Amino acid sequence: MIYITGDTHGDFSRFENDKFSELTKNDYMIICGDFGGIWNYKKETLHEKKYLNKLNKMPFTTLFVDGNHENFNRLYKYPIMMWKGGKVHKIRNSIFHLMRGEIFEIEGKKIFAFGGASSHDIKNGILEIDDKITIREFEEKHYQFRIRNFDWWDLEKPSLEEYDNGLKKLEKYNYKVDYVISHCAPTRIQRRINKYYVEDRLTEYFDNLLDKLSFKTWYFGHYHQNNFLDTKFICLYDDIVEGK
Repeated sequence: MIYITGDTHGDFSRFENDKFSELTKNDYMIICGDFGGIWNYKKETLHEKKYLNKLNKMPFTTLFVDGNHENFNRLYKYPIMMWKGGKVHKIRNSIFHLMRGEIFEIEGKKIFAFGGASSHDIKNGILEIDDKITIREFEEKHYQFRIRNFDWWDLEKPSLEEYDNGLKKLEKYNYKVDYVISHCAPTRIQRRINKYYVEDRLTEYFDNLLDKLSFKTWYFGHYHQNNFLDTKFICLYDDIVEGK
C-alpha cells in the first residue's frame, strides 16, 4: 500500500492511527515536503531524535520529498544510497528522503520525486546568522527576518544539476510515470490554489513538464490545504490518502 500526505513540520501525530497498525515495512507513507524532522541548525537534538526514532518504529516505511522548511545543510549530509531505483538520503532504517529528480519503482508504481519550493513567508528579507548583533537584537530581529542557515536555506531552490537530473531520468522513462510527488505545484496549478504564492523557476519547470509528461496523479503539499483540484492534481495538508 502507498499512502500520501502533506506537510508535517516535525509533527508526526497524524500517523498514530489504528488504521495504520496493520501495515508493514513493505507499505509506504509519502510526505509531500516540509517534513521538518531535521530542523535544528547545528545537530540532531534530543527532541528530534525522540520523534525520528518514534517515526522509524511505525509499522510502515516513511518517505519524503523536501519542502522549503528543512535544514538542507544537515539533510544533504545524510548517507546517499540507491533504493527502489533512485537515490535517497537514509535518515533511519525506514525513513528515506527521496532526492530531487529521481524516479522510484514502488509497489508497481513509477514515482517521480522532486522537492523544493520558494519560501513565501519571508516578511522583510534574510538576516545572516553570523551578523555581529547581540542576543537580544537577534531575538528581536528573528521575528521579522528569516535567518540564513538557521531557519532558511538557499538550497530550498533546486540547483541546475537537480533540474537536469530530473529531465534525464524522465527521458529514460519516456516521460511516463504513475505519480509525481513534489512540494509546490506547476505554475498554472498554483494559480488555481493561491495566486499570491511565488512563481519561480521551479513552478515553471513543473509547468513545462505538463506539456509532455504522462502521469496518473500529481500529489503536492506547500499550500496548507486539502484540495482535490481534479482527478490528476491533489493538494494535501493534513489529509492522508491512498495512492490510486
